[in-house]
Amino acid sequence: MYFHGARFSNYEAWLSDPTHIGPSAQVVWPIVGQEILNGDVGGGFRGIQITSGFFQIWRASGITSELQLYCTAIGALVFAALMLFAGSLTIVVAHHMYSMPPYPYLATDYGTQLSLFTHHMWIGGFLIVGAAAHAAIFMVRDYDPTTLDTTI
Repeated sequence: MYFHGARFSNYEAWLSDPTHIGPSAQVVWPIVGQEILNGDVGGGFRGIQITSGFFQIWRASGITSELQLYCTAIGALVFAALMLFAGSLTIVVAHHMYSMPPYPYLATDYGTQLSLFTHHMWIGGFLIVGAAAHAAIFMVRDYDPTTLDTTI
C-alpha cells in the first residue's frame, strides 16, 4: 500500500491540513463501491472515511512526504527480494544437511535428520511464499508501466 499511496494519493495535502482535506489513498475504491460509504447523503450522515486509516498509520510511523513513502515502498520490495534469496538458501541448506550430515550423530539418528530437514524446508517455504506474495501484490496493484516516473 505504500507505493500506491505515494503515487496516487493526496497524502502531502492531507498532512498540511488533515481536518479540512479528506484522505484519498485509493483509486480503486469507486470500482468496488467505497464512495457510497464515504459520501455525504444528507440528514446528518457524513459518511465513514474508511480510507484515512492508511494516512494515520503512515504519519504515526514518521513518514511525512511522498518521497519517504516511495522510498519505504522500494525498501519493502528489496526486503521481499532478500527474503526470496534467504528462503532459497534455507532450502539448499536443508537438502545438504539431509544428504551430507554435518555431525556424525545425524548420520545414524534418522528421526533428528528428518526433523531438521522438515524444519528447514518449512522455513524456506514460508520465506519464499511471503516474498512472492508481497512482490505479486506490488505487481498486481501498484505497477503501471505507462506512468513510470524516471525522475526519482
